[in-house]
Amino acid sequence: MAIPPLKQNFQDWITQQWVILFGKKINELEHQWLVGPFGNREGIGLNFMHQLAEKEQLIIERNSRVKGLIQSIRQLNLTQDELNVLSKEVIDFYEKTSQYDFGLKVTWNPFFKGLGRLLRVLFSNRIEQLNIPIENCKDSKALTSEIIHLIDPKSHEIKRAIWLRTFTKTSQVVYSGIYETCVIPSGKTCIKAIFPLPNGNATVILSPSVEKNGALILTSSGKQLGDSGFYFLLHDSKGNLWTKFVKSFKDTLVVSVQNDEILAEQTLTLWNFKVLKFEYLISKKHQSVQ
Repeated sequence: MAIPPLKQNFQDWITQQWVILFGKKINELEHQWLVGPFGNREGIGLNFMHQLAEKEQLIIERNSRVKGLIQSIRQLNLTQDELNVLSKEVIDFYEKTSQYDFGLKVTWNPFFKGLGRLLRVLFSNRIEQLNIPIENCKDSKALTSEIIHLIDPKSHEIKRAIWLRTFTKTSQVVYSGIYETCVIPSGKTCIKAIFPLPNGNATVILSPSVEKNGALILTSSGKQLGDSGFYFLLHDSKGNLWTKFVKSFKDTLVVSVQNDEILAEQTLTLWNFKVLKFEYLISKKHQSVQ
C-alpha cells in the first residue's frame, strides 16, 4: 500500500493519504499538462519562491519592470472573434498585472464558515497558503499584489510567473501561486494556477471563454481527470506521483469592465452549494514600475 512520506506534520500526512486512497497514480510524462512545482515541509510563502529559483537555477526578478500573469493574451489561444470582443482593459490587466491595485470584498455562506476556520487552524496559518478571510469583509485596500518572475540567467526568458498576494495590514501571505497556461487532453488551452503545499500542490485549471459584453470567463467545472477543475498532486514515500480530481469543488471567475473599472467576481462552490464569493475591484496604480 502506498503511503506519503512519514516525516511531516500529521494533518498533512492524513490529507495526503486521502489523496492516495481516493485518487489515482499517474505517469508524469503523460500528464505534463497537470504537473507543476511542489512545496516542501519547511513552509510555502516567500520561502518557496527562493527554493524554487534555486532548484530550477533561475533568477528572481522583482519590481524591475511591468509584469503580467501571462505575457500575451494570445497564449490562451482564443478565437479571433473572441479576441475582437474581449475587453481591452481586461487584456491589459492580464498582461500588465503588476500595474494594478486590488480592493477585496469577501462574502461567506454562513454554513461553510466553520470549514474555513478549520482550514486556517490546521493548514493556512502554518504553511502560509490559502489564507482566506473568515469574516465577511469589504476593504478597498485589503490586498498587496506582486508579480514575481523567475528568469533563465542565460536566455533571459521568463520561466515562472508567481502571483504573491498579502494582506496590506499584516503582510500575511494570502495566496502564493504559479500561473501559466496548459493544454488539457481535449486540446483546450487553459490557465493553470499552482498553489504549492507540503510535498505536493493544489492545482486549479481554468477554461477560458469570452462573453458578448467583453468579459473573460474562467471556469473549473470539469467532470473527470483530464478536464478543467481542481486537483491535488503529491509524491508518495517511494516517489510515485498521485493526483485526486475533486469533482465536487468548482471555481468560476468573471473579469469584466463596469463603470470604467475592472471587476473580478470569483465564486467557489462545493457539492453545488456556494461556499464563498470574492469581489475584486481592480484599478490602475497611480505610479507603475517601468
